Amino acid sequence: MNVNQQPHMASPYGQPQPGYQGHPQSVYGGQQVPGGYPAPYAPYNGPASAYQPGPPQGYSPYASFPSKALAANLVSDLSSSSPLDLGMRGPPTSGAPPVPAAQAYSQFGQGDIQNGPPPMGAPPQRPPVSQPYSQGAMNLSGPQPPYNQQFGAALNSMQQMTNQMASMQVGSTVPSPAGPGYAPPTVSQPSASAAYTPSAPSSFAPTSTVPTQPPSTEGVPHTLSQPYYGAPPQQPFPTAAPPFSAPGPTQPPGPPLASQQSFPQAPPTSQPPFSSAPPQVPTASYGGPPPPVQASHPRAAPPTSQPSGFPGGPPPTSTPTQYTGPPMQQPPVSQPSSFHSGPPPPPTSAAGFPPQGGAPPRPPHPGMQGPPLASQGPPMSQANHVAPPQPGMLPGPPAPGMAGPPPQPGMQGYPPQQNGAFGQVRGPQPGYAGPYPGQQSYGAAPPAQAPAPPAPKRLDPDSIPSPQASDIPPVQKTRHRIDPDAIPSPIQVIEDDKANKGSEPFVTGVRGQAPPLVTTNFHVKDQGNASPRFIRCTAYNMPCTSDMAKQSQVPLAAVIKPLATLPPDENPPYIVDHGESGPIRCNRCKAYMCPYMQFIEGGRRFQCGFCSCVTEVPPHYFQHLDHTGKRVDCYDRPELSLGSYEFLATVDYCKNNKIPQPPAFIFLIDVSYNAVKNGMVRIVCQELKTLLDYLPRENPDVQSNIRVGFATYNKVLHFYNVKASLAQPQMMVVSDVADMFVPLLDGFLVNVSESRVVIESLLDQIPDMFADTRETETVFGPVIQAGLEALKAADCAGKLFVFHSSLPIAEAPGKLKNREDKKLVGTDKEKSLFQPQVSFYANLAKECVAQGCCVDLFLFPNQYVDVATLGVVPTSTGGSVYKYTYFQAQSDQERFLNDLRKDIQKQVGFDAVMRVRTSTGIRATDFFGSFYMSNTTDVELAGLDCDKTITVEFRHDDKLSEETGALMQCAVLYTSCSGQRRLRIHNMAVNCCAQLADLYRNCETDTIINFFAKYAYRSVLNNPTKNVRDSLVNQCAQILACYRKNCASPSSAGQLILPECMKLLPVYLNCVLKSDVLHPGADVSLDDRAYLRQLVSAMDVAESHVFFYPRLLPVHKLDVESDTLPVAIRDSEERLSKGGIYLLETGLNLFLWVGANAQQELLQNIFGTPAFSQIDSNVTSLPILDNPYSKRLREIIESFRAQRSRYMKLMVVKQEDKLELIFKHFLVEDKNNSGGASYVDFLCHMHKEIRQLLS
Repeated sequence: MNVNQQPHMASPYGQPQPGYQGHPQSVYGGQQVPGGYPAPYAPYNGPASAYQPGPPQGYSPYASFPSKALAANLVSDLSSSSPLDLGMRGPPTSGAPPVPAAQAYSQFGQGDIQNGPPPMGAPPQRPPVSQPYSQGAMNLSGPQPPYNQQFGAALNSMQQMTNQMASMQVGSTVPSPAGPGYAPPTVSQPSASAAYTPSAPSSFAPTSTVPTQPPSTEGVPHTLSQPYYGAPPQQPFPTAAPPFSAPGPTQPPGPPLASQQSFPQAPPTSQPPFSSAPPQVPTASYGGPPPPVQASHPRAAPPTSQPSGFPGGPPPTSTPTQYTGPPMQQPPVSQPSSFHSGPPPPPTSAAGFPPQGGAPPRPPHPGMQGPPLASQGPPMSQANHVAPPQPGMLPGPPAPGMAGPPPQPGMQGYPPQQNGAFGQVRGPQPGYAGPYPGQQSYGAAPPAQAPAPPAPKRLDPDSIPSPQASDIPPVQKTRHRIDPDAIPSPIQVIEDDKANKGSEPFVTGVRGQAPPLVTTNFHVKDQGNASPRFIRCTAYNMPCTSDMAKQSQVPLAAVIKPLATLPPDENPPYIVDHGESGPIRCNRCKAYMCPYMQFIEGGRRFQCGFCSCVTEVPPHYFQHLDHTGKRVDCYDRPELSLGSYEFLATVDYCKNNKIPQPPAFIFLIDVSYNAVKNGMVRIVCQELKTLLDYLPRENPDVQSNIRVGFATYNKVLHFYNVKASLAQPQMMVVSDVADMFVPLLDGFLVNVSESRVVIESLLDQIPDMFADTRETETVFGPVIQAGLEALKAADCAGKLFVFHSSLPIAEAPGKLKNREDKKLVGTDKEKSLFQPQVSFYANLAKECVAQGCCVDLFLFPNQYVDVATLGVVPTSTGGSVYKYTYFQAQSDQERFLNDLRKDIQKQVGFDAVMRVRTSTGIRATDFFGSFYMSNTTDVELAGLDCDKTITVEFRHDDKLSEETGALMQCAVLYTSCSGQRRLRIHNMAVNCCAQLADLYRNCETDTIINFFAKYAYRSVLNNPTKNVRDSLVNQCAQILACYRKNCASPSSAGQLILPECMKLLPVYLNCVLKSDVLHPGADVSLDDRAYLRQLVSAMDVAESHVFFYPRLLPVHKLDVESDTLPVAIRDSEERLSKGGIYLLETGLNLFLWVGANAQQELLQNIFGTPAFSQIDSNVTSLPILDNPYSKRLREIIESFRAQRSRYMKLMVVKQEDKLELIFKHFLVEDKNNSGGASYVDFLCHMHKEIRQLLS
């Protein structure tokens, strides 16, 4: 199976299964690697986790990502959408007045950290990880694992440990008066358990023993003890323990209970808001970490409607630091209870948080109640493959024997393993005055176990049953673990946004309103600000001062896509023609006429909204004003009433003051041995015959006036004269590649309709002419020089389409050597691999831009081709790089041809210059994308197509005022494909705020992540990747710490509080950190990393969103009658059901994952065969079958492809197949094999970083 250019993936993600040797492995980018994986890999045993049995080499359970080592009370701050009473913030005590959304935030000065990720040179601002925490801090001990994102240091004593645990709280509750431990919501009921002493932590002591009392099975749902797949059980180390849990074949997924927000049976008021998963069983310490969570059974997810949904954990304590004495039995009466006395609080948003792949679940701390993020809205009907809770799956108190782990001998020296950021901690159980019976205090002898009364059963739409205690081998019974459903769910946020904003049109007239998410389908009405399809901002409320911007660290940036394609139901920008005099502009700052200009003196003058300069209105443009001061023709003129429009430019805006010639397309085809042998030459020539009818044009009824030219090359160049008057094309060879020139002027660039016969004759002859070539060497620099010279000779702009196969090692300008050196990866010298190896191409790019020569490069490599260097010209000229590694005509032709068709046909502007003007107070300081800049203000693009974005970062140079807001105007001067010179204008006004709370209420996380990824991907050119990752983590921690300090109402340090609109920042940031560019697996090639780095730099927000957090659809839930798609599920292996079929979209690839137990009828409908074993996983398209299911699924795949700028090749992945490793690489919430943390672990780590900053 050949995976071409799989973006983000590497094939042996993880150790191969024994017996994988010899399969051609499909590596990142589809390389067939002969002979299996590199030797260092052990046989594949499920998702790799860093643990081995016993004290493994180099891995300390307490090091690495504070692998679930941090209890946190995750509270996403409330906005109007989530009136939860859990961690609900009251009015902020410091800073701004209460606000309905994210609350006000005070100072958190960060020295002079710039807005934008901190300078890479400086070490990250985090305090050293080994620094001991204040009471309540969490330090992880043990040797640092090989994983290079490690954090944490050891605690010295049990007391430190307990103290530290005490202050960590997980849940969305306000801190209790008693202390930082468990923070119950402010309800006047007494807490049922005042001083709960948590179960003894289980340790990873190598000598540990099994639990002293076998846990009872009562009240815990059953899990299969066989592994999730037929593959070896997904365990971190080879034990016989079954995986922790994941949907298994035994429970058919239950229908989502979409509307169910409260429990079917309201819980007794004294019952804590814990979720429907049973308390996790006693933690015994054992010799090795428990198997990772990927297992074979749906766990009971916490009811999303419950505030503190961490199933199973000790109840919080109100006296967090005393873990050594016996539990107090009587709660202080004044202490608010930890659950609501009224109806259950609204559901939390997070639906389903899989415990992450390799990190063992740890016992929770007290007070580690799960963070139902307060902010989250009601659960969507996201049945992530889980059955409704089975009978007996009670959330109630632990069964006898389950209460807490008996202390293990000698265990005092180990810090208890915490269960990730938010343990499944339960609130006090009904009817218990104190801690669960049988929960010991740390260090105390285990008290006698008392039976617990069952609690009312709660149903939950996403419940994933927890394993039955009896089925969990002793090793596994020892840990509680964070409930993944209780931390913010991307799917929940996406579905909520669709429900709230998908139905109404988005009207742009209101300044500073955040648009719907990129995942929502919406209609835009332009009423004065540019559509979000053209411009998206990171923040729609800009801080008034630079100090405030520095303090918050929220990047202020706009992602601009000037020529974006609009849906058919939205009007393209109007073209305004002001005749000879050209567009009306401000005299001082040269801003173009727009809705922000204020007409004064009866309409005779206007005041600029950007610089306040007053300019005379030209007589021909004069119009009277109405009683409101607006021109009476305001709504008749696009430039006075719309956010986006175009002006026809006059000759003054043209190069050399003359009207431009129509552009030209030149096709330059590599005809060396590799290119001919893999079929590329024949395919390109065949396709061009039809494609030339589809050259871009403004008016579909008129022929395109783009001229075309053809050349081929290996070590020398061959130019073709295809003049219409010739009977046969003529070839001219230029062998002096050191001094390139074009041997013919007349007949090289021709009009397609006039020379069609000659062109077709040429395209038929080229494959035969070079069919027997033995020339393996190629040149590359002279090829671009030749195209450039041809455009210069014709005095026009244009585009070169270069089809190239190998490293240019022939003697010529731009010759390269193979510098691929895996030993440099992870070292300080790694950055050199991303930099071009010679300066020749940068200089060539500069010449291309000056001429308006854009280069699109199609690569067909079988080995290293140095994309970092070859990509310099395309990425500097506004072009694109396409890469088809190990190109095979049969499996990759469809993808290549679709990319080529799209690339040739798409709307494109040539010889473009873009400038961004801003109102006084801010200015554009930094730019990201595929372009060239010869000065600090003008972005020059030889070509600008409808898929390219330019990201602009803004900085303050003065104060802004809340009344006027901040304005930006993006003006792009370009030559259209018909040869017309135009100016496209996009205007954007955002609000300004003096309160941090307002800033945090109006940010867009997807755009922030797009900016962070581009910033980080550019930073790897000059900094080690580890520094880049640390810098990102540090900036993200500062953003969230500033919010916590200044906008959230005071609460225990143990709570993780996230702003409503940024609650997905940690999960998405973790995806960026784990991406192949910043954290590659051993098998990700340098070319792939360079390719992805260049690709992401010009991505828009919708593409970066699906690239970093792929879309995973359960297609077995497809309703063929309806046009709606099934609700996506979260990217974790735990969400997959063995009986399901899932479609995964990454923006560059599509995977159809087929579970081993999928229904025969479904397989018959999709693949035409009822047997799982007969499905051919080498197909790249689904068979066309005459049934509604097949038809609907193929429609969905085509609609996904239509939404993306590149064609996504389909790969069918059968469960336990070798390709599954690649598929699992995209399950980004899980731990990955190159050491990337799971979402849960990363959230714990972020919490720890935030606490360090706050302390």
